[in-house]
Amino acid sequence: MAGARASGRVTSEGQGERGDGCSVTELGDVALVVAVTRRNRDALGEVYRRHGAQVYGLARRVSGDDRANDVVQQVFLEMWEKPHRYNPDRGSLRTFLLTQAHGRSIDRLRSDGARRAREAACAPVARTAVVGVDTTVLAGSASDKVWRHVNVLPDGQRDAIVLAYFEGYTYRDVADLLGEPEGTIKSRIRAGLTRLRLALYDEGHESAGSLV
Repeated sequence: MAGARASGRVTSEGQGERGDGCSVTELGDVALVVAVTRRNRDALGEVYRRHGAQVYGLARRVSGDDRANDVVQQVFLEMWEKPHRYNPDRGSLRTFLLTQAHGRSIDRLRSDGARRAREAACAPVARTAVVGVDTTVLAGSASDKVWRHVNVLPDGQRDAIVLAYFEGYTYRDVADLLGEPEGTIKSRIRAGLTRLRLALYDEGHESAGSLV
């Protein structure tokens, strides 16, 4: 693992201890990750004991109760399978884990948003308006063709529109989830809807002009 050094060893039974007989609870974070690279399950358990609550709290705040446990499980599974991804020269272990949790949470929201978008394509009734988006037009046009246009929007515009429309979050919620100012989110949604309107207009959708 780049930048990581430890003055200890891992016993053949996988129980972690340093050369002086200290347990994993006495190791620093960097030494713990080194022990994880040597397949020490106790070391991974100690990483979770130290940082699991913070990882769960962030995952719950970003992705919600239903997704948080899955995000936490994924973060620590990846720590077990790919501990070398942590580079202590780039920050603390907690910061690394929280960054991973935030990324996985956003991935879950995107995945769920894509699934709901496809479900909306089959829905006979348009959903109620959300954060100023003309959902009647979007729902009426929600076909694979329209979703293709949504999917090729720049990441910031696509994520904001998916969260605001398909997930039903407010501007403030979307801003909190993506870590951006509310004004930036509004601008991205409007810019994304403008792109969609032009794309739909080019393909002959007469109602596309009401998207913005």
